Amino acid sequence: MKKTLVPLAAAAVLLSGCLPVNIFEDDTPLTDGNTKNGSDLEVVAENLTIPWSIDEHEGTFYISERPGSIAKVGGGNVEQQSVSLELTLSEAAEAGLLGFVLAPDFEESNEAFGYYTYEQDGNQFNRIVKLVLDGDNWSETVVLLDEIPSGNVHHGGRLEIGPDDKLYATAGDASDENLAQDESSLAGKILRLNLDGSIPEDNPFGDSYVYSMGHRNAQGLTWTGDGDLYASEHGPSANDEVNQIVAGANYGWPTVEGTDEQEGLESPLFVSGDDRTWAPSGMAYRDGKVYVAALRGTTVLEFDLATEEYRAIVEDVGRVRDVWLDGDELYFISNNTDGRGDPSDNDDKLYKLTLE
Repeated sequence: MKKTLVPLAAAAVLLSGCLPVNIFEDDTPLTDGNTKNGSDLEVVAENLTIPWSIDEHEGTFYISERPGSIAKVGGGNVEQQSVSLELTLSEAAEAGLLGFVLAPDFEESNEAFGYYTYEQDGNQFNRIVKLVLDGDNWSETVVLLDEIPSGNVHHGGRLEIGPDDKLYATAGDASDENLAQDESSLAGKILRLNLDGSIPEDNPFGDSYVYSMGHRNAQGLTWTGDGDLYASEHGPSANDEVNQIVAGANYGWPTVEGTDEQEGLESPLFVSGDDRTWAPSGMAYRDGKVYVAALRGTTVLEFDLATEEYRAIVEDVGRVRDVWLDGDELYFISNNTDGRGDPSDNDDKLYKLTLE
């Protein structure tokens, strides 16, 4: 889907309190009079350890933590569950236990899916596995997809189950940008799996897990009620993106960047611009708007798909890694303990905000 990014008038910016695509591409704050600060938020849990991904079941949250644990949050309590993995977790930058999503039949099976970076015999890769909960310990039981390329950074790592009951995963370019344009490599791609680890028959590249390509380091996935898929992606130093994902499409990295266009390559719906960095991560969708955790932006961004405007809805919480929506209740996790933030007392935290 090729989409032209058309700036709106600056006057419209002032009236709406939102920023249209490609306006004010600098460090101008994205906040407005409706932006909430830390004191306006409910803290649901604190003292989390480099949290990465949120899932929830019947009011209980399960939050993956990069060093290799799951924080179970419910009833005002935080319980750290251990995770037993077959291979040694990597301690490289951005690596560790990343994506985590409960199985659709979790209540009966006690199963979930995880994405982690590992080291073995001097090599480093990512893998997608099935995990089972026994008491307070999760154990790796089945490897669904292995040897996803991994570099010193850009591991991707987001896992989500789509409305088609398929497992989707984002894989970074593993610090080798050329892999994103290599159809035979899993790096720099969005991947799609059956829940048993097999390749869906209707995947666009035939006998391949690849669903879309040309991604630098996508870290967020969400669907609208109509089944449209959106992804967030880190740019090289700016030009972060929010894309609508079409099966088999090529999103251009490293051939094009930001608003650059080339025949056969997809343009982003939203781009941060040459002088602004969001570092977008986890995503959620509600009523025509996409909510995106922003690490470098240190906020949650709200993107209006109809007006093509966006704004910051919170501030003063530091880096934000993932978001979760339950009706009009938005939950999100700070990520100030990841080595790139400035932790305060009791960081990191799970916050709750009621959307207007």
